[in-house]
Amino acid sequence: MKLSDFNYYLPENLIAQFPYEKRDECRLLILDKVTGKTEDKYFYEIVDELNAGDVLVLNDSRVIPARLFAKRKDTGADVEVFLIRPMSAGRWECMVRPGKKARTGRELYIGDISLKVEDEMENGNREISFDCEGDLDEKLKSVGEMPLPPYIHEKLDDPEKYQTVYAKYDGSVAAPTAGLHFTEELLSKIRDKGVEICFVTLHVGIGTFRPVKTENILEHKMHEEYYIFPKDTAKKIELAKKEGRRVVSVGTTACRVLETVGKKFQDLNFAYDCGLTDIFIYPGYDFRVVDALITNFHLPQSTLIMLVSALTGRENIMRAYNEAVEKKYRFFSFGDAMFIR
Repeated sequence: MKLSDFNYYLPENLIAQFPYEKRDECRLLILDKVTGKTEDKYFYEIVDELNAGDVLVLNDSRVIPARLFAKRKDTGADVEVFLIRPMSAGRWECMVRPGKKARTGRELYIGDISLKVEDEMENGNREISFDCEGDLDEKLKSVGEMPLPPYIHEKLDDPEKYQTVYAKYDGSVAAPTAGLHFTEELLSKIRDKGVEICFVTLHVGIGTFRPVKTENILEHKMHEEYYIFPKDTAKKIELAKKEGRRVVSVGTTACRVLETVGKKFQDLNFAYDCGLTDIFIYPGYDFRVVDALITNFHLPQSTLIMLVSALTGRENIMRAYNEAVEKKYRFFSFGDAMFIR
């Protein structure tokens, strides 16, 4: 399968820059994964699309202020440091710009936080040690900025608008954006309908911003992301699958966790699990856990559009995306949503 198979035309004015004030009033395109038929609704009508007994799975990872602006101690030159993942206490894998100003042994600073480039990694990233008086994590939060996607060019007036209302565990460098549509009120209505809500954690990595560059998509190497599959979630999903009830994933990140454990526990006797996943889902993939998916509209030629194509077929997705463009749906992180059922 070729990369060009997952391209589509998107006018610049449909790329959403900021969230709606009322998150649950975004538009919602319903897509039948078997027939390819579509229906236009508003996101608050997702309640009507869910059934009593469904299990709705949310990713409760929280975005960290991962963009840091440091200076070299010797010259005062500016160096942007982007936190990617913790390696050990006080050490992070980071992207740096410009790389030539952050060679091994270079010392940087951000206020009273000292940084040292310990190693240059094979992928071009840096292993950087951090040191300061007091709580390092709290200080990094105070000096960092939210790592918004590259197509958003202005700062948010409120960083919390790039968090889901149920975000709990720090670790992502990008929001699990399908969850941005939910409000506490909407989640309460969903519970009242008899839908079980449970959580997984997947800390979204920088790879979510990186395009696929190989024309043969099978040559693409997926990035790794850390996940947690809690015991109570495992039991709820195990029972739902054995009873034939739907598992509805909110977003591709939760989907990747569910399908990772689905491959690991093929007998459906799920248990607590955690670790790194580099699962790559593209057309032809056999879904083991996820029955339906709530998701945003994704970048052309991305691994995310390949994932949704795997659930309903590339032709269905391309028709639905072209329809969304014609009807002026908003695309990407702060855009409208799709429910593949």
